[in-house]
Amino acid sequence: MKFKRPVTSHSYEWLFSIRALMLGLALVALAACGQQPQLHKLSGPTMGTVWNVTLAVPAESNLDQQHLLSGIEDVLQVVNASMSTYRSDSEISRFNESPPDQWFSVSAGFYTVLSAAMTVGRQSNGAYDVTVGPLVNLWGFGPTGVVDAPPTAEAVAEVGRRVGQHYLHVNKERDALSKSGDVYLDFSSIAKGYAVDEIARWLSGQGVADFLVEVGGEMRTSGLSPRGDAWRVAIEQPETGQFDIARSIRLGDVGVATSGDYRNYFESGGVRYSHSIDPRTGYPVAHELVSVTVIHPSTMLADAWATALTVLGVNEAWSVAQEQGLAVYLIQREGESYGSRYTQAFAPFLEEEPVQ
Repeated sequence: MKFKRPVTSHSYEWLFSIRALMLGLALVALAACGQQPQLHKLSGPTMGTVWNVTLAVPAESNLDQQHLLSGIEDVLQVVNASMSTYRSDSEISRFNESPPDQWFSVSAGFYTVLSAAMTVGRQSNGAYDVTVGPLVNLWGFGPTGVVDAPPTAEAVAEVGRRVGQHYLHVNKERDALSKSGDVYLDFSSIAKGYAVDEIARWLSGQGVADFLVEVGGEMRTSGLSPRGDAWRVAIEQPETGQFDIARSIRLGDVGVATSGDYRNYFESGGVRYSHSIDPRTGYPVAHELVSVTVIHPSTMLADAWATALTVLGVNEAWSVAQEQGLAVYLIQREGESYGSRYTQAFAPFLEEEPVQ
């Protein structure tokens, strides 16, 4: 059996460049002429990946980097304490271990993420489901670790019976949640986007206007790049063996997320099994849609929708994206090459030529 897991690599050029290999995004910011802003780069580990923040502040600014670093780490600590399935004492792990048919009080952040996830689940016709965790674990892509072989059809059917957001019951007035049966929540497809938004919100509260935040490939930009115009981000061309750019985009105060099936998978018996599990079937997706990039005012929702559309496949993803008015860029296999399409809502973000 052959496994390929995501690797995240970050490199900084003369002024600024982030390459988020895991989800296929790269940011390229070019130098401005004349007086340049001060660039401050902060980073650290989180959620099994890394976070990066780049700040462009006026040259005369007296920025306290240690204060910002501590504040960002505090934000991420709160998110991890609530939503990490790798921590047995986290809010989500305690809910997963709680008995059924009992109300479980949740924090405001937890409720926000769950509500958004369930909305995307409904709007994606069930292709997105935060109760899919047992199937993710069964296929070896969760915190329980890799598997030696694909599970049997019987195992998939048995575990699949635990999956479905209809097993979740929400009490809005009490900020409480209950479940029917042995439900296991997993926010891994939305929590990084939420963390990005929370970091951005905290930075804005500190008076920082121009920045880029990235957690595990999910990004949010604010204000202007170091050269005084919009932040420029590149969408990676998949499966080339090197970093090639498919198209470049210009961003303002928005979030962006990319999901794809080409960096995290395993092979067994000549068959490739993607980490993207379709909760409706219990099996990894097997279609020609390779990469989905979503731009959205909420990075949390961009994160969730990128996953949902990846599960849906080219035609259904296109239909749902149009129906929901999403800014989406799709890359699909076409024999030995690739084709792409984007929605009308995505068009204003595109540059005419790829960044070189």
